[in-house]
Amino acid sequence: MNIDLDKLEKKPAIWQLQISFKFAIFVMLVLSAGVLWLLHKNWQIVSEQNYPATNIPRKTKIKNSPEVPEKVVWRFIPGPFSMEQIKKNGCVADGFLSGYGDKTAEISRTIERSKCVYLHRALETWLRPPDFEKAVEIMKNVDKKPIVYGMFLAEAISTWRKYSDPTWDHKFEFEKMCRGKDKNRWEKKSCVPSIDKPEYRRYLKSITQRAMDIGIQSFLFGQLELQDENPNFDNTQIKIVLDEMRKYAKEKNMQIIIGAQTNTITDEKYLRLFDYIEGGVGIDADGTVENQPCSSKFSSCWALLWDKRYSASANNVLLHLDWSGLTWDDMGVFARMDQDTRIKTLSNLYQKFTKQNMGFLMPFLAVLNHENAGCYGPNKHFYSPSKKYRCDDEDQINRIMGKGR
Repeated sequence: MNIDLDKLEKKPAIWQLQISFKFAIFVMLVLSAGVLWLLHKNWQIVSEQNYPATNIPRKTKIKNSPEVPEKVVWRFIPGPFSMEQIKKNGCVADGFLSGYGDKTAEISRTIERSKCVYLHRALETWLRPPDFEKAVEIMKNVDKKPIVYGMFLAEAISTWRKYSDPTWDHKFEFEKMCRGKDKNRWEKKSCVPSIDKPEYRRYLKSITQRAMDIGIQSFLFGQLELQDENPNFDNTQIKIVLDEMRKYAKEKNMQIIIGAQTNTITDEKYLRLFDYIEGGVGIDADGTVENQPCSSKFSSCWALLWDKRYSASANNVLLHLDWSGLTWDDMGVFARMDQDTRIKTLSNLYQKFTKQNMGFLMPFLAVLNHENAGCYGPNKHFYSPSKKYRCDDEDQINRIMGKGR
């Protein structure tokens, strides 16, 4: 049988087949989905291998991870006090917060053992600006409450010293603080500052505010008849300084007191600008004092502030054994006494003045002349009553203050 091959129907190749459009679209979608699934799985595997931490929720804590402790900044918290505490439990601690006497650890321990509540002139400014960082470091070592720290605003500045306030954009110039006629009064390149000078008032504003920031609560102006060119109520510029100090203390909700060494000033309105006036007693070798307005030891009047001429016009009076670094001053005379006379003198003065509602401040750190030839504390330049040193007066002093409470 013959077959006509030309007449047979040819079978088309696969690419020649007619495919519906819908079927083609379906196939493309399936293939695309498969590719996308494979890409996703591959990315997930890589992610888990290289970045495992990204799978931890934000609030989930990793077990056993050490917590970094917050740094605690030490700060002295000043508290309330009364003028009775200042008068009956006040102690001279001249330059304690400025490192005077060098042996700050032992002086700190002596203060902790004491009946002292108030530390008079603890932060000094004599011929140098206050060192607030050092003061805070020393304050950390005193674990005693209550305690009130005082600051001395000296009548002596050095014109070659430098001072800057980290919170002020101002370059302080000591030359612009000086009272004109008093240059080189204390030593070369030194002067008496004048309240009338705006630059000195700026300096006082800065250092008193920084002092309050670290907890200082009592401020004493040294020899105002030198610092204030117009020491009377009507003309003085010190009212500006006092107003700023009290305003800042009020903003900090902090109790402060402001005093002054007013010597022979008798203007009552002027004296009452201050919470207290302060001065020495002028003892002789037996520990007695005079009952008159001026000491007979001086040609000019060295005021005895317990006299009615001054005390009747003041809010409060604080008295102490005066010191000037000379052998004949109160501290020099006192340190040359034997111990029985020293304690008798302190007891008599304390009783005499506290009974008159005045304060007598016990000596816990005060300047001596190194050639004084009497007892002394950490070195020949300073008196301290610490039982560790030569004078060993602290127990007796504390007994006197204890009786007066």
